[in-house]
Amino acid sequence: MYRLLEFLRSIYVALLFVVIEAVAIGYYAHSSHFTQARILTQSNRLAGGIHSAFSGVKRFFALPAENRQLLERVVALENELSLHREQALYAALDTVGSPVTGPYRYTTARVVSNSINRQENLLTLNKGFDYEVAPETAVVTPSGAMVGYVIGCSERYSVAMSILNTAFRASGEVAGDGHFGSLYWDGFDAEHIRMRDLSKYASVERGDSIVSTSFSRYFPAGILIGTVEEFELNETRTAYDVRIRLAADMTALHDVVLIKNQDSDEQRQLQEGI
Repeated sequence: MYRLLEFLRSIYVALLFVVIEAVAIGYYAHSSHFTQARILTQSNRLAGGIHSAFSGVKRFFALPAENRQLLERVVALENELSLHREQALYAALDTVGSPVTGPYRYTTARVVSNSINRQENLLTLNKGFDYEVAPETAVVTPSGAMVGYVIGCSERYSVAMSILNTAFRASGEVAGDGHFGSLYWDGFDAEHIRMRDLSKYASVERGDSIVSTSFSRYFPAGILIGTVEEFELNETRTAYDVRIRLAADMTALHDVVLIKNQDSDEQRQLQEGI
């Protein structure tokens, strides 16, 4: 009973304090035109600050959707650009007729899962056969950096071999030089891969960009792989071994771009038939 009385008394004191404060503020607010204007300015500033904060929070949560919309727009433009490149090539070669579509088709996907701490890392994507995704489809970041390539599909999902996979293979070249080598991951860290068999006659320097070549069934030429961090001649002094810092942050993959070479099946069948 005593504790209840103490609780009720504390509530009474608190309410009395609030009432007295409200009366005092009201008296001060109406004491002069200056105080009224000052209080109105401060209240407007406070309300504006609260409104701005809520607006900022709303914009923050809307950013992922806006980013996906922008990415979809970029992909649509890439498809148009691929078509225009092919048409320009046909026109330059004075070829009869023109292609209906370019060889590469672009689409987007969301990364469902991604591993980086194994020797054979894989990515799961939320698009598969239903979205015309097929094995050998290239996977790159929205900024165009190499991530991996699709190795298996179901109707709604696909699995891609990460560039951080000891079984990953592709070719790369020094941008602007043309000399190429074989790309592979040595299994040590998620920020670097290596390139071997780069000709000793290559003009290579630290900081040079390494891009994909036109020899790959998976990637279009010119896809950024990373930058040269270290290089040295191999034991036979016939070629360079190169350490490359990846352009893609493989630890923070969310949305990716898929690039499908529509001629890959025809190219493979032709090569296997020879």
